[in-house]
Amino acid sequence: MYTLYGTRGSGSAAVEMALELARLPYRIVRASEWEPDSALDELRKVNPLGQIPTLVTPGGQVMTESAAILIHLGLDAAGPGLLLPVDAAARAQAIRGLVFIPANCYSRITVIDYPQRFTIAADEKALDAIRQGTRKDLHRNWEVFADTFTRQPFLCGDTPGALDCLAAVVSRWSGSRAHLREHRPAFHDVLMRIESHETLAPVFKQHWDN
Repeated sequence: MYTLYGTRGSGSAAVEMALELARLPYRIVRASEWEPDSALDELRKVNPLGQIPTLVTPGGQVMTESAAILIHLGLDAAGPGLLLPVDAAARAQAIRGLVFIPANCYSRITVIDYPQRFTIAADEKALDAIRQGTRKDLHRNWEVFADTFTRQPFLCGDTPGALDCLAAVVSRWSGSRAHLREHRPAFHDVLMRIESHETLAPVFKQHWDN
Protein backbone atom coordinates (compact mmCIF):
# COMPACT_ATOMS: atom_id res chain seq x y z
CA MET A 1 0.00 0.00 0.00
CA TYR A 2 1.17 3.54 -0.79
CA THR A 3 1.32 6.16 1.95
CA LEU A 4 0.48 9.70 0.86
CA TYR A 5 1.34 12.62 3.11
CA GLY A 6 -0.83 15.63 2.42
CA THR A 7 -3.81 17.63 3.51
CA ARG A 8 -7.09 19.08 2.31
CA GLY A 9 -6.87 21.60 -0.53
CA SER A 10 -3.17 21.02 -1.15
CA GLY A 11 -1.11 19.63 -4.01
CA SER A 12 -1.47 16.16 -2.56
CA ALA A 13 -4.93 16.11 -4.15
CA ALA A 14 -3.32 15.61 -7.57
CA VAL A 15 -1.47 12.50 -6.40
CA GLU A 16 -4.58 11.20 -4.65
CA MET A 17 -6.51 11.55 -7.91
CA ALA A 18 -3.77 9.74 -9.83
CA LEU A 19 -3.84 6.88 -7.34
CA GLU A 20 -7.61 6.66 -7.79
CA LEU A 21 -7.32 6.62 -11.57
CA ALA A 22 -4.67 3.91 -11.37
CA ARG A 23 -6.70 1.95 -8.78
CA LEU A 24 -3.66 1.65 -6.54
CA PRO A 25 -4.20 1.01 -2.81
CA TYR A 26 -3.15 3.88 -0.55
CA ARG A 27 -3.64 5.51 2.81
CA ILE A 28 -3.50 9.22 3.57
CA VAL A 29 -1.58 10.73 6.46
CA ARG A 30 -2.71 14.29 7.17
CA ALA A 31 0.42 16.39 7.45
CA SER A 32 1.39 19.96 6.63
CA GLU A 33 3.56 22.73 8.04
CA TRP A 34 0.51 24.94 8.61
CA GLU A 35 -1.37 22.35 10.72
CA PRO A 36 0.37 21.99 14.10
CA ASP A 37 -1.89 19.09 15.08
CA SER A 38 -0.99 17.06 11.97
CA ALA A 39 1.63 14.32 11.57
CA LEU A 40 4.35 16.81 10.67
CA ASP A 41 7.06 15.02 12.65
CA GLU A 42 6.25 11.77 10.85
CA LEU A 43 6.38 13.56 7.51
CA ARG A 44 9.78 15.12 8.29
CA LYS A 45 11.20 11.69 9.01
CA VAL A 46 10.67 10.74 5.37
CA ASN A 47 11.00 14.23 3.88
CA PRO A 48 13.15 16.60 5.99
CA LEU A 49 11.79 19.61 4.04
CA GLY A 50 8.31 18.82 5.31
CA GLN A 51 6.85 19.35 1.87
CA ILE A 52 3.67 17.80 0.57
CA PRO A 53 2.84 15.76 -1.33
CA THR A 54 5.26 13.09 -0.22
CA LEU A 55 4.57 9.52 -1.32
CA VAL A 56 6.07 6.37 0.18
CA THR A 57 5.81 3.36 -2.13
CA PRO A 58 4.90 -0.15 -0.97
CA GLY A 59 8.61 -0.96 -1.16
CA GLY A 60 9.53 1.94 1.12
CA GLN A 61 10.90 4.28 -1.55
CA VAL A 62 10.24 7.95 -0.79
CA MET A 63 9.00 10.09 -3.66
CA THR A 64 8.75 13.89 -3.49
CA GLU A 65 7.93 16.64 -6.02
CA SER A 66 4.49 16.40 -7.60
CA ALA A 67 5.66 15.95 -11.18
CA ALA A 68 8.19 13.28 -10.23
CA ILE A 69 5.56 11.36 -8.27
CA LEU A 70 3.06 11.46 -11.13
CA ILE A 71 5.64 10.46 -13.74
CA HIS A 72 6.81 7.61 -11.51
CA LEU A 73 3.26 6.34 -11.07
CA GLY A 74 2.63 6.56 -14.80
CA LEU A 75 5.84 4.82 -15.86
CA ASP A 76 6.43 2.28 -13.13
CA ALA A 77 3.26 1.60 -11.20
CA ALA A 78 0.04 2.32 -13.01
CA GLY A 79 0.67 0.92 -16.45
CA PRO A 80 -0.46 2.71 -19.62
CA GLY A 81 -3.65 4.18 -18.17
CA LEU A 82 -2.21 7.09 -16.19
CA LEU A 83 0.61 8.59 -18.23
CA LEU A 84 -1.47 8.95 -21.34
CA PRO A 85 -1.31 8.95 -24.28
CA VAL A 86 0.58 5.79 -25.19
CA ASP A 87 1.90 7.30 -28.45
CA ALA A 88 5.54 8.19 -27.70
CA ALA A 89 5.48 11.72 -29.16
CA ALA A 90 2.22 12.67 -27.46
CA ARG A 91 3.35 11.06 -24.21
CA ALA A 92 6.48 13.21 -24.31
CA GLN A 93 4.27 16.29 -24.47
CA ALA A 94 2.29 15.05 -21.46
CA ILE A 95 5.55 14.76 -19.52
CA ARG A 96 6.48 18.23 -20.73
CA GLY A 97 3.19 19.53 -19.31
CA LEU A 98 3.81 17.81 -15.98
CA VAL A 99 7.11 19.66 -15.66
CA PHE A 100 5.74 22.95 -17.04
CA ILE A 101 3.21 23.33 -14.23
CA PRO A 102 5.59 23.19 -11.24
CA ALA A 103 8.27 25.16 -13.09
CA ASN A 104 6.04 27.99 -14.29
CA CYS A 105 2.86 27.93 -12.18
CA TYR A 106 3.40 26.15 -8.87
CA SER A 107 6.61 28.14 -8.31
CA ARG A 108 4.76 31.45 -8.75
CA ILE A 109 2.19 30.45 -6.17
CA THR A 110 4.94 29.99 -3.61
CA VAL A 111 6.05 33.58 -4.21
CA ILE A 112 2.48 34.86 -3.94
CA ASP A 113 1.93 33.01 -0.66
CA TYR A 114 5.32 33.81 0.88
CA PRO A 115 6.71 36.99 -0.76
CA GLN A 116 8.82 37.76 2.32
CA ARG A 117 11.04 34.82 1.44
CA PHE A 118 12.13 36.47 -1.79
CA THR A 119 12.96 40.02 -0.73
CA ILE A 120 14.67 41.93 2.04
CA ALA A 121 11.84 44.49 1.95
CA ALA A 122 9.63 44.33 5.00
CA ASP A 123 6.84 46.85 4.31
CA GLU A 124 3.47 45.56 3.19
CA LYS A 125 3.37 47.80 0.11
CA ALA A 126 6.50 46.18 -1.30
CA LEU A 127 5.25 42.69 -0.49
CA ASP A 128 1.92 43.40 -2.16
CA ALA A 129 3.70 44.65 -5.28
CA ILE A 130 5.53 41.31 -5.44
CA ARG A 131 2.25 39.44 -5.06
CA GLN A 132 0.52 41.43 -7.80
CA GLY A 133 3.38 41.15 -10.26
CA THR A 134 3.81 37.44 -9.64
CA ARG A 135 0.08 36.78 -9.97
CA LYS A 136 0.08 38.54 -13.35
CA ASP A 137 2.99 36.36 -14.45
CA LEU A 138 1.23 33.23 -13.16
CA HIS A 139 -1.91 33.97 -15.15
CA ARG A 140 0.12 34.64 -18.29
CA ASN A 141 1.85 31.28 -17.86
CA TRP A 142 -1.52 29.54 -17.59
CA GLU A 143 -2.53 31.20 -20.85
CA VAL A 144 0.60 29.77 -22.48
CA PHE A 145 -0.23 26.35 -21.04
CA ALA A 146 -3.79 26.54 -22.36
CA ASP A 147 -2.55 27.49 -25.83
CA THR A 148 0.04 24.70 -25.84
CA PHE A 149 -1.85 21.74 -24.42
CA THR A 150 -5.08 21.59 -26.37
CA ARG A 151 -6.08 17.93 -26.49
CA GLN A 152 -9.77 17.17 -26.04
CA PRO A 153 -11.88 16.13 -24.28
CA PHE A 154 -9.11 15.82 -21.66
CA LEU A 155 -5.52 17.03 -21.70
CA CYS A 156 -4.36 13.45 -22.18
CA GLY A 157 -7.00 12.54 -24.76
CA ASP A 158 -10.16 10.50 -24.31
CA THR A 159 -9.67 9.87 -20.59
CA PRO A 160 -8.02 11.89 -17.82
CA GLY A 161 -4.45 11.15 -16.85
CA ALA A 162 -1.69 12.52 -14.66
CA LEU A 163 -1.48 15.85 -16.49
CA ASP A 164 -5.19 16.43 -16.01
CA CYS A 165 -4.86 15.80 -12.27
CA LEU A 166 -2.05 18.29 -11.79
CA ALA A 167 -3.54 21.01 -14.01
CA ALA A 168 -6.94 20.81 -12.35
CA VAL A 169 -5.47 21.14 -8.85
CA VAL A 170 -2.84 23.85 -9.38
CA SER A 171 -5.18 26.01 -11.47
CA ARG A 172 -7.45 26.34 -8.44
CA TRP A 173 -5.06 28.68 -6.68
CA SER A 174 -4.32 32.43 -6.82
CA GLY A 175 -7.31 33.40 -8.93
CA SER A 176 -6.24 31.34 -11.94
CA ARG A 177 -9.63 29.74 -12.56
CA ALA A 178 -11.44 33.08 -12.76
CA HIS A 179 -8.77 34.40 -15.10
CA LEU A 180 -8.96 31.34 -17.35
CA ARG A 181 -12.75 31.39 -17.42
CA GLU A 182 -12.54 34.88 -18.92
CA HIS A 183 -9.45 34.60 -21.11
CA ARG A 184 -9.25 30.90 -22.05
CA PRO A 185 -12.84 29.59 -21.76
CA ALA A 186 -12.20 26.40 -23.78
CA PHE A 187 -9.41 25.39 -21.42
CA HIS A 188 -11.55 26.31 -18.44
CA ASP A 189 -14.20 23.92 -19.80
CA VAL A 190 -11.60 21.13 -19.85
CA LEU A 191 -10.74 21.81 -16.22
CA MET A 192 -14.40 21.61 -15.24
CA ARG A 193 -14.72 18.37 -17.21
CA ILE A 194 -11.81 16.93 -15.24
CA GLU A 195 -13.41 17.90 -11.94
CA SER A 196 -16.71 16.28 -12.86
CA HIS A 197 -15.19 12.97 -14.03
CA GLU A 198 -16.78 10.08 -12.13
CA THR A 199 -13.50 8.91 -10.59
CA LEU A 200 -12.12 12.34 -9.77
CA ALA A 201 -15.21 14.21 -8.60
CA PRO A 202 -15.28 12.53 -5.14
CA VAL A 203 -11.66 13.55 -4.52
CA PHE A 204 -12.39 17.15 -5.45
CA LYS A 205 -15.40 17.14 -3.15
CA GLN A 206 -13.22 15.94 -0.26
CA HIS A 207 -10.65 18.69 -0.85
CA TRP A 208 -12.83 21.66 -1.84
CA ASP A 209 -16.34 22.76 -1.04
CA ASN A 210 -16.99 24.02 -4.56
